[in-house]
Amino acid sequence: MLTAFTAGLLLITVSELGDKTFFIAVILAMHHPRRLVFTGVVAALAAMTILSVMLGQTASLLPKVYIHYAEIALFIAFGIKLLYQGSKMSRASSEEVVEEAKAAVKQADLELPLRKTPLAILTEAFILTFMAEWGDRTQIATIALAAGNNPIGVSVGAVLGHAICAAIAVIGGKLIAGRISERQLTLIGGCLFLIFGVVAAIEGA
Repeated sequence: MLTAFTAGLLLITVSELGDKTFFIAVILAMHHPRRLVFTGVVAALAAMTILSVMLGQTASLLPKVYIHYAEIALFIAFGIKLLYQGSKMSRASSEEVVEEAKAAVKQADLELPLRKTPLAILTEAFILTFMAEWGDRTQIATIALAAGNNPIGVSVGAVLGHAICAAIAVIGGKLIAGRISERQLTLIGGCLFLIFGVVAAIEGA
C-alpha cells in the first residue's frame, strides 16, 4: 500500500505542475475566492481519480500477465513520449498551455451568469478541471497504477498529489507561474514514467 501511495503521489505531483489544469486553477483564483476555487478543483480531481481507480480495478480482472506487460508498456511509452516532447519544447510551448487555459476559462465565463454565486464558482471550477483532466496522461497513468497496485494507496496518493498542486496554484500560482519550466517538468515526468516502468518489470520478474 505504501508503494502504491508513493507512486501515486509522485506521479501526480510532478505531472500536474504546469499542466493545463494547474493554470486553470491559477486563472480562476485570480478572479474568484481561492477557497471556492480550491474546493471545486480538488473535488473534480478527486472524482477523476476515483473513476480512474475504478477503471483500473475493472482492468485488473484480466489475466495478471496481460496487466503486467500493459503496465510496463504504458509507463515506458509515456516516458519516451514525454522525454521526446520535453526535448522539443520551447518557452512558446508553455505559453500555449496558458493560452489554452485562458480560452477555456473565458468560454466558461460566457456561458455562466454574470453574477457569480458561490455555487456557480464551484461548478465552473469543477467542470473546467474535470473536462481538462479527461483523457490526460495522468488519468491513464492512474488507471495503469490502480490495475497493478493497491487501489486505496493509489487513490490517497493521487488525491493528495492533486491537492498539493491545486493548493500551489490557488495560493501562489500567479507568483510562480512564470517561473515554472514546463520543459524541465516534462523531462522529469518522462524519467519518472520510465522508472516506474523499470520497477514494474523488476517486480514482475
